[in-house]
Amino acid sequence: MPAAATANASEGLLRAQVRAFLAEQLAAGAFTPSVDAWLCGWDENFTAALAQQGWLGMTVPQRYGGHGRSFHDRFVVTEELLAAGAPVAAHWIADRQIVPSLLKYGTEEQKHEFLPRIVSGECFFGIGMSEPDSGSDLASVRTRAVRVDGGWTVTGTKVWTSGAHRADAFIVLARTAPVDPTHRHAGLSQFIVDLRTPGVDVRPIVSMNGGRHFNEVVLADVFVPDAMAFGAIGEGWTQVTSELSFERSGPERFLSTFPLLAAALEHLAAEDVSSDAEMGRLVARVTGLHHMSTAVAGALQRGESPDVSAAVVKVLGTTTEGAIADFADLRTSDGSSTDIEWRRMVADAVDQRPGFTLRGGTNEVLRGVIARGLGMR
Repeated sequence: MPAAATANASEGLLRAQVRAFLAEQLAAGAFTPSVDAWLCGWDENFTAALAQQGWLGMTVPQRYGGHGRSFHDRFVVTEELLAAGAPVAAHWIADRQIVPSLLKYGTEEQKHEFLPRIVSGECFFGIGMSEPDSGSDLASVRTRAVRVDGGWTVTGTKVWTSGAHRADAFIVLARTAPVDPTHRHAGLSQFIVDLRTPGVDVRPIVSMNGGRHFNEVVLADVFVPDAMAFGAIGEGWTQVTSELSFERSGPERFLSTFPLLAAALEHLAAEDVSSDAEMGRLVARVTGLHHMSTAVAGALQRGESPDVSAAVVKVLGTTTEGAIADFADLRTSDGSSTDIEWRRMVADAVDQRPGFTLRGGTNEVLRGVIARGLGMR
């Protein structure tokens, strides 16, 4: 059998296995499908169940407790989980972003410390990039790390840190050298900070719907041992931009509202929405984004840098997510629907909609990334 046919058969089998697992979980009442479940759906029991299936840390080499599988395999699993609206927030950042970052930049000690626990669904991470008043300008970070005996003391404030009130640690971007006006990206470094360390204060940012997944994290002279300096001191900018490719390119950038789109086909069937041109356009956009995101997974598998293509997926994907929310909202705004679960899903999508194009870098900034990237080719 040709290699491509073998790969397709393997992918089809894996999809069938994930769908069967999700059907069992739904039948058992383990979760209720929701929008933005990768950000808001924190369920450590569900994460543990995925770990038992071998679907966490899929690309982690076996020597670190992982499964040594391909980015394509991981893409299949994550896409199915997102499409089902499964509660994957607990492990999402660790599995999506921390795993490849540790493999690329981490020391052997850090890999052996964190990777096996991520694979087993026992270690949860956050990301400490954004800061108050910085917007998407990461080069303007004011958090500072000062050299002390045996390590560093880190002082500053990070904001929009998802899951920090439940996570074990987060990777912090801090300035370790004075700002050079001619090279603003120099002098930045990263550190792995235990969120239970003295001097760490995690403060909730409550969403307008009462939910809490974002946090402000204040660091007051927090000691970080040398062993938890992440990557090379002074190379933080290079590392961060590499990590952002993983954050921007995944299927979560176009499937956050897919459960709502799927429900619309069923819920609005009485209105013959199946023939609605707008519904057709949305389905076509999601299909195209599936192929684009799959291509990014292929680039990652080949060890290529997908910075520009990841930015394209993020811009087009998040605008599509918002369009799905608008589509459903316009068709339920007259109050005629009595389906409580449907209305809940629509309301959640509308509440989360403003954040789709902001998180992971605003679409305005990413259009600049795309323009510069294409101009260099």
